[in-house]
Formats: sequence, structure tokens, C-alpha cells
Amino acid sequence: MKSKETARAYTSRLLKKTQRIRREFGQHFLIDDSIISRMVAQIPANVLLLEVGAGLGVMTREFIGRHPEFWAIELDREKAEILREEYHVDSCNPPFNLLTGDALQTNLTDLWPAQRGWVAGNLPYYITNPLIMHFLQQKSHLEAMIIMIQKEVAARICAPPGRKDYGVLSIAVQASAQADILFDVPPHAFVPAPKVTSTVLALHMRPHPDLAASDEKGFFRIVKAAFSSRRKTLTNSLAAGLALDKSHVAKCLMQTDIDGTRRAETLSIAEFQQVAQALSPDLIDLVYRQNH
Repeated sequence: MKSKETARAYTSRLLKKTQRIRREFGQHFLIDDSIISRMVAQIPANVLLLEVGAGLGVMTREFIGRHPEFWAIELDREKAEILREEYHVDSCNPPFNLLTGDALQTNLTDLWPAQRGWVAGNLPYYITNPLIMHFLQQKSHLEAMIIMIQKEVAARICAPPGRKDYGVLSIAVQASAQADILFDVPPHAFVPAPKVTSTVLALHMRPHPDLAASDEKGFFRIVKAAFSSRRKTLTNSLAAGLALDKSHVAKCLMQTDIDGTRRAETLSIAEFQQVAQALSPDLIDLVYRQNH
């Protein structure tokens, strides 16, 4: 029986078919079999699955057969063509569904209209945040994400209140998902090697335990305003970010028993919800004035 190609050998063979590595697409190809196995093992077999940034297919080949309903998307048309040829995607019985295009335009309802699925992949560093938010906005069709991203970004996503890297991204993700750092991936696990360490992150969708169903847009308007001037006090940043009178904001904060001299990075999600509820009449008025 022929032994399976190692990830390094597989990638080396397929790289010979390509004209170049597209650095503008953030292409760093994973070549460490143990990392690939650990990442794939985080995803239960047979679930609906979308792989983002399939590249040359080093993880794609692990998902084939393990997930009967499996889609992979790749922006680089040349790499997608290599995958198409390698796996006979245009045959009568293709092993998976290959999508060529921008993952930021991918609608999960087009893939699984009435179900929830998983998203996996080695995300390009340059669009990590937009990609995560794009899929979180489709959380009604999303079960979980197992993604490889830059270590510093993973730390920001998982940061608790009080840390300097806690911010809008932390709250946006934690409001919708349980975020857990699984393990780090060193630069030498890739070709070409990036200049930074990567981290595999698990995001399992769930309502935040301290966040009641409310006006989500209003909540995040408050969060973004609070962090718009991180060095300012909460009163000052909210007043500036929402174009409200500072004394009025201070009065609203007094109703919540939240000290207006605190800074945004010290507030929990539950406290931000209290602030949003206290300022909700102002938000309604603000939206009205912006639309008229």
C-alpha cells in the first residue's frame, strides 16, 4: 500500500505547478502534519463544513471523506485550478464543492439553508478580523469556527476586561461565541515562514451569559464610542463618540452605578449592556436625527 504524502512533500509537489506564491493574499502554506492533525481533530466528523482559504489543499485532503457535505473556498484562481485538477472537482462525482472567490462574499444560507455548520481554515492575516465578523454575523447558521490566526489577534479576541488588548474585537466575538485558544503554531510550520507565531482558536457559538436579548446595534454603538478614545474616561469618550453633552452622559452613568471616570477597557460586557440601556433614548434620538 502506497504511503500517504507528507504535508511537506504534498505542498512541494503542488508548488511546482504554480507560478508564484501570492504574498498579497497572505499565502503561507502549512506543512506540519502534526499541526494539521490536531486542527482537523477539533471538528467532529460528518458535520457541514466550509474551509476558508483552501490554498493548495493540505487540509482540504484531510476533510474529504470525513465530511460528506464539504465546501472549500479559495480566492487565488490559479491555486483553485490546481485543486480542481488534483481532486477532479469537475468529475461526475466530485469529492467536495470548490468555490472560487472572496470568502467575505460567502453566504452560509446558500450552502446550508436550514442547518448550522462549521467554518475552518488558516485565515490570511490581512483580513482576519473582517472574516471573523462576516461569519459571526451569520451565527444563526454557524455552529463553530476552528481557525488559525495571528497569535496577537487571538489574544485580543480572548482578552478579559482590564487587559490592554481588551477592546471592540474582544466584545464583538465574546458576545456571540465562547472563544478558546487551543495551541500555538511556530513560523517554521509554514512555507514561506511568516514573521509571527500563529494560534489555533476555537469559537463555539452561544449567547453570552451576561448579555440579554436587546438592541444589538445600539449595544455596539455604545461599545465603539467608549473605545473611540481609549485614554479618556468613559464619560468623556461616550460624550465625544456619541456627540452628547458630557453632563448628560455622566447623569445616565450615575443611574447604572458605573463610575464615569473608569476607562472602557475595565467594563465587562454586562456593564456595557447597562450603559446601553441607560443611553437607549439618546441612541434612538441619534439614529432619528441621522436619518432625517
